[in-house]
Amino acid sequence: MIYFTADTHFCHANIIGSCNRPFKDVHQMNRVIIEKWNSYVTDRDDVYILGDFMYKGKGRDANKILSRLKGRKYLVKGNHENYLTDINFRQGAFEWVKDYYVLKLEGGMKVVLFHFPIFRWDSAHHGSYHLYGHVHNSAEKYPDFGERLKLLGPRAFNVGVDVNDFYPVSLKQIMDMK
Repeated sequence: MIYFTADTHFCHANIIGSCNRPFKDVHQMNRVIIEKWNSYVTDRDDVYILGDFMYKGKGRDANKILSRLKGRKYLVKGNHENYLTDINFRQGAFEWVKDYYVLKLEGGMKVVLFHFPIFRWDSAHHGSYHLYGHVHNSAEKYPDFGERLKLLGPRAFNVGVDVNDFYPVSLKQIMDMK
């Protein structure tokens, strides 16, 4: 199975208040996100993380969390990936790290993976999907922002944890919603 997620912001205490996350502290947030991830994902699954995996943590924190998460993990970088340059970060923790990626599925379908929502993407007019993060739950908090996100169309989907009950989302779930 293939899963997608974004904006976990492991080790980032301030994200709890800024995104109204239902956690008492960063330790509970980290624990619950790991538990929810592992309740869906198996070690045979692929998980594409569309940025902002960790914000305040260091390389050792990233190593510890990544070792607890099931699946083969791929990172499309967001704007908070400072742990990647930490000398203590285990570079092999991700299968690969990229800025942008076009996932090509059986049958020729393309899924464009980028941390940020983009208005036009590769093969947008030919049935491809665009998965993104970055905006957290902004559409819920700011209705005018939500209206702007609607301009992306029905084949663009926010895979961030704040709008997906802190679970990774499968491609099947995404396609069933559209």
